[in-house]
Amino acid sequence: MTFEMLLLVGLFFGLLILGAPVAFAIGLSGFSFFAVSTVIPASIGVQQVASASQSFPLLAVPFFVLAGHMMNKTGITTRLIRCSEVLVSWMSGGMAQVCIVLSTLMGGVSGSAVADAAMEARILGPDLVRNGYSKGFTCATIAVGSLITATIPPSLGLILYGFVGNVSIGRLFLAGIVPGLMMMAGLMLTVWLVSRKRGYRSSTVQRPTWPAIGRAVWDAKWALFFPVALLISIRSGFFTPSEVGAFAVVYAVVIGVCFHRELTWSDAMEALLHGVIDNGLIVLIIMFSGMVGYAIIFEQAPQAIANGMLGLSHNPVVILFLIVLFLLIAGCFIEATVLVLLLTPIFPPIISQLGIDPVHFGIVMMTIVTFGGMTPPVGVAMFTVCGLLDCPIEEYLVEAMPHIVTILILVAILIFFPQISLFLPNLLM
Repeated sequence: MTFEMLLLVGLFFGLLILGAPVAFAIGLSGFSFFAVSTVIPASIGVQQVASASQSFPLLAVPFFVLAGHMMNKTGITTRLIRCSEVLVSWMSGGMAQVCIVLSTLMGGVSGSAVADAAMEARILGPDLVRNGYSKGFTCATIAVGSLITATIPPSLGLILYGFVGNVSIGRLFLAGIVPGLMMMAGLMLTVWLVSRKRGYRSSTVQRPTWPAIGRAVWDAKWALFFPVALLISIRSGFFTPSEVGAFAVVYAVVIGVCFHRELTWSDAMEALLHGVIDNGLIVLIIMFSGMVGYAIIFEQAPQAIANGMLGLSHNPVVILFLIVLFLLIAGCFIEATVLVLLLTPIFPPIISQLGIDPVHFGIVMMTIVTFGGMTPPVGVAMFTVCGLLDCPIEEYLVEAMPHIVTILILVAILIFFPQISLFLPNLLM
């Protein structure tokens, strides 16, 4: 490793340890590489910052972020909560089951695990605690359940992975559906087993009737139809993934104004303000990551890492497990968006040499790096939920162990059986 690369890595982690904002840690460390390099002019670093923002596929990110905020102001969230309650509140641990199902449904609306976790902690968390669920179990269910949004389209992480790795975003969206539903089923089973053991009762003793289910689904029809419309429009070629982001914003506004009639001018302006703030943070990270990505490729880091891993084994499954282990450790210290932008230039070339589909790898990678947000020491979703519900991190960790084991088992299944994620993309595209 050259001195320039050592400086980049050391400065990046040093700034993170000192508590510097992630965007500035990336930007300063990336520019240091060009500042001390005797081969590359510093102006190239500035050009990389500018070129990283000049991408048509990148437009999908700000549009989907804004669409998520708009949909939260249109009454879609409350209708999805009511629909989830009707479907699963009769089960053991019914209120916790509602959190899991709601995360699945919200995955097709918000695309952000942290946003989903924060919303559920504010709206559902206090009710679970008041009804006898422990704070640790409540926080664990909400935080780990929000992981489902990492794979259910439109996942912002999958958009960034497809953008940086030049992988079809439409195929990634389709590939995330079955793994996302598997996570929902696995976490619901975990919640059911824990609830049965502890005596967490259902919130209603009667199973829902078909007319009640029909009314709940019909009431939430516009929210449930959105991910379906999104996938159909991409598959048919009517919209590109970037254009469908703009469609999502228009869809949210039309539903809120014309059908639900709950979106006011002040609500729209508040959603726009939150969207601008979130997008400013995300796009700043993306732009500064352009310098780091260029440095990684210039130093031939992907080739060096590939040769090192292939020296350990030529078995694709073994290499994939080694990569997942690395991502699992890295995800505990670095936010998912940053990891996707920094590591996507490195790992897809490695897995391509082994014959692993980059779409399949994208689903596994996004699941694992987002999973880091639910674990210490810097889990954003974990701290968000525990902070909102005043739960000690120690209690959260103990209560989250069954959920964590469930997710790791599901990831192992995805690694051994890639057709689980590739079935729909191969069938429809």
